[in-house]
Amino acid sequence: MITKVKKLFKNEAVSYLFWGVGATVVNWIVYTVLSFASPYSMVICNSIAWLAAVLFAYITNRFFVFHSKTHGLTALLREFFLFIGARVFTGLFEIFLPSLLFCLGIRQTFLGIEGFWAKAIVTVLIIVLNYILSKLIVFRKTHT
Repeated sequence: MITKVKKLFKNEAVSYLFWGVGATVVNWIVYTVLSFASPYSMVICNSIAWLAAVLFAYITNRFFVFHSKTHGLTALLREFFLFIGARVFTGLFEIFLPSLLFCLGIRQTFLGIEGFWAKAIVTVLIIVLNYILSKLIVFRKTHT
């Protein structure tokens, strides 16, 4: 059984989805805690949750998904800033799109979380976009 799990995790897409779920969990936990425990707006809560998830995602994507072999300070900084740039691009969707969908009528609350379904829809879109950008731009093998 353990051998089958290890083999499964050698599949990049499976590993990406696993760690992507982890990053999503980080995002949702931070968002939920802030939405319940702070007076901050949905945009501020989403921004802070996004930042925590991006830092988690860089570490896990670098080491466990794409197995980056990048070495040297300049190359590492390039990789890190490409990752951050890609995530800023998709992060704009992550921050503002749930609020837009909420304003357009996707207002359902689930588990006491305001805008749950708007955030859920955006989460799926962001996972797909982040994989494409990481695979084709950030961690492509020619950057090593």
